[in-house]
Amino acid sequence: MLQSTRKFAWHLRALAAVSCRRAFTSNTFRPGTLARHPSGSRQLLASPATLAASRRSMFIQTQDTPNPDSLKFLPGVPVLEKGQTMDFPSVSAAQCSPLAKLLFRVEGVRAVFFGGDFVTISKQEDAEWRIIKPEVFAVIMDFFASGLPVVTDAKPNPDTQFNEDDDETVQMIKELLDTRIRPTVQEDGGDIIFMGFDDGVVKLKMQGSCSSCPSSIVTLKNGVQNMLQFYIPEVVSVEQVTDEADKVAEKEFSRLEKQIRQKDEEPPAENKT
Repeated sequence: MLQSTRKFAWHLRALAAVSCRRAFTSNTFRPGTLARHPSGSRQLLASPATLAASRRSMFIQTQDTPNPDSLKFLPGVPVLEKGQTMDFPSVSAAQCSPLAKLLFRVEGVRAVFFGGDFVTISKQEDAEWRIIKPEVFAVIMDFFASGLPVVTDAKPNPDTQFNEDDDETVQMIKELLDTRIRPTVQEDGGDIIFMGFDDGVVKLKMQGSCSSCPSSIVTLKNGVQNMLQFYIPEVVSVEQVTDEADKVAEKEFSRLEKQIRQKDEEPPAENKT
């Protein structure tokens, strides 16, 4: 009796495994269909018809970030080369990337960020993920099916560059950033770029989900600064800096936000009979 029960349980597991494989290779899934991967995570499965060249299904996973207004999308294919990142804080900065331009057409998208194997979308504060996510899924699937290059005439951020005139302290700072800090930050859908070191102050630029994250200052002070000071006594503090592109993007976003707020406050027009 016990042996029969064990055989029955084994057959059930085998049937379940076969059913699972069939579910994930079947052509009956439509774009936008949510399926459950054997790992337990929810993923969006594209129809094989969407991928005209390869006729293969595509899984896109999403991953939360510390920033509630940023979400990490993992298409399962390389976006950039490993370790590279690229930041698009505004639509004007996205002219060098066909994919970024398409993503900015999705209503509610505030900023786009690329990593080696992911795309981070930052939304406007009043936008809702339940509306944005399906459109972003569709854009990413269609784009990678097209075979177009992700970036055309611009270079992504590589590993931190070491210059011949870097002193020992700067070299150690850059080494720690590349080996200990940047990989962790990229896991959260962002990046940290070294901008300079003056009078004991390390100047860093936050990108992706980190740039507008409410806890970015805490991350800099309690995480990055503490680690750098532990290994490099010459480091006094860490400061976040912005460049001209960030200022323009912030100005444009504030202007757009103001226009939306004014439109919402306008009373509805009365119908005249």
